[in-house]
Amino acid sequence: MHFGALQSVGIGVPGPYTSARQGFPAVSWKKQLSPEGVDTAFSERFGAPVVVDNNTRLAALAEAIQRPDAVENLIYLRLSDGVGGGLVVNGRLVAGSRGFAGELGHVTADPTGAPCRCGKRGCLETIASVSAVLRACREAGADIETLDDIATAVRKGDPVVDAVLRTVGAAVGRVLGAAAMTLNPREVVIGGEIVHVAPVLVEQAAATLRYELYSIPSDQPHIVRAAQLRDSDGALGAIAAIFHQSPLLAGYPDPTSSVEHAPQQQRSAL
Repeated sequence: MHFGALQSVGIGVPGPYTSARQGFPAVSWKKQLSPEGVDTAFSERFGAPVVVDNNTRLAALAEAIQRPDAVENLIYLRLSDGVGGGLVVNGRLVAGSRGFAGELGHVTADPTGAPCRCGKRGCLETIASVSAVLRACREAGADIETLDDIATAVRKGDPVVDAVLRTVGAAVGRVLGAAAMTLNPREVVIGGEIVHVAPVLVEQAAATLRYELYSIPSDQPHIVRAAQLRDSDGALGAIAAIFHQSPLLAGYPDPTSSVEHAPQQQRSAL
């Protein structure tokens, strides 16, 4: 099979991704393996340049550029099976030196909280991941097993589930508040299917964020919103990365460049 018309391949992977372009060994959370060599394997298979990045960071990029007036400073948080994030800062998609930039799910939200898969306690992921929210609802006495059950409870105005969601939203808002205090974004976006079935979570996160940032004078309120893109967000971000269609991608690595010839500033942006 030939792929002569294929110009490039974009791939989103879970967790931080360190390609050979950066010259670092693969990284992982504790005993969990990190993907390695994905760019090389796909490049050899399809004979085309490959861009590989964290899927949530690519989703952040997609949310930043999905409107005509692209947002140059944005914090993105996704609540799913895990909790991850992405940062667009001064018009650039940020990965950090080892690919961990935006890992808001592993910011401590409760120092005495539950053990996290990363080895710490009380990370935001232990409070705001979908499994954590479902468990908290059950522990509070609600008959909740799935997101559909949460959606039903929200429609009925179940006070137990509402209280759990507001507690989770407050924890999310505090972590986002710390990040926003540091980065001063124009928008904060919360993604994941749970924010669409339980909008009160986003409302509470927004209220908590406003409180956390009350001391910062601003002529524009920080906009906290649910993600507009859903399952396609990572794919759309990968496409944008491939075609360099947005000024937000200034400095994003060119998949055709080699580590020897790529400028240092460009290499450090992935």
